[in-house]
Amino acid sequence: MSEKRETVRLDKWLWAARFFKTRSLAHEAIEGGKVYVDNLRAKPSRTVVLGDEIMITTPRGRYDIVVEGVSSQRGSATIAAKLYRETEESKRRREELSEMHRLARNAAPAERPNSQDRKRLRRIKEEF
Repeated sequence: MSEKRETVRLDKWLWAARFFKTRSLAHEAIEGGKVYVDNLRAKPSRTVVLGDEIMITTPRGRYDIVVEGVSSQRGSATIAAKLYRETEESKRRREELSEMHRLARNAAPAERPNSQDRKRLRRIKEEF
């Protein structure tokens, strides 16, 4: 972690904290409105300071985090995890979403319905 006085661009911090694989992906996400800092839409050049509340929407889900460290270098995952603290509500929401996806996968049929299955489904629908 770097000293408190160091300022880092938001896109660089998101890359260092391992939310995005490349800095350009972080930049695109910010430009696309997927990142909010203190409930305001952010720009890639915005500086990150301790205590900032950041909302990040990624393909893996939405993260609500609080900045606890500033770094411009990408390190190991354990070092990156020390740069922020995820809120309890955010963790709970992502776990619920993950559980819903898991249940939906288990409930989905293994294959598409064939001709006979489609005819049966049509008959059932017509009865109601």
